[in-house]
Amino acid sequence: MTDFTLHDKQSAPEDSKALLNNSIDAFGMIPNLHAVMSEAPGLLEGYQRLHQLFLDSSFDNEETTVVWQTINVEHNCHYCVPAHTGIAKSMNVDDAITEALRNETPLPTEKLEALRNFTLSVVRDRGNVNDDAVQAFLNAGFTKRQVLEVILAAAQKVMSNYTNHLANTPIDKPFQKFEWQKAD
Repeated sequence: MTDFTLHDKQSAPEDSKALLNNSIDAFGMIPNLHAVMSEAPGLLEGYQRLHQLFLDSSFDNEETTVVWQTINVEHNCHYCVPAHTGIAKSMNVDDAITEALRNETPLPTEKLEALRNFTLSVVRDRGNVNDDAVQAFLNAGFTKRQVLEVILAAAQKVMSNYTNHLANTPIDKPFQKFEWQKAD
């Protein structure tokens, strides 16, 4: 496997240094994902921007977590599932939701389950989601805006999940207690 550098502010390319400062401001540290991404400043900048845009979407914290973790679990991301477990805790998302997502068991509400199912359709069908799946999502109380916001999250998670697969990004110390492996 190719070794990727976990950059810090000293070793990172010049165009990534301010972006790593953004990471420190947001998280109090440079997450290992950002340290790897900083090798390609455009990737890190795009990821940070999409992250903020999705946080600013019309989804609430529980729904945001469902979309992110559904994609992370589907992509079998060893890094993002633990990281987003910690993020969900910081967002005061019920642990029952997080555990259902991590273990691919039923979510506590039909609406959240509809969100997971639609998100899976977007990912698995690469956006070629059939009309029935879209209508089921809308019938569950979501909007056309949210159809498109799931795509926003999918774009963000492709950036992080694929980077982590290629770089075998080490899990950050604060998230190691949430280590995860996909159930068989």
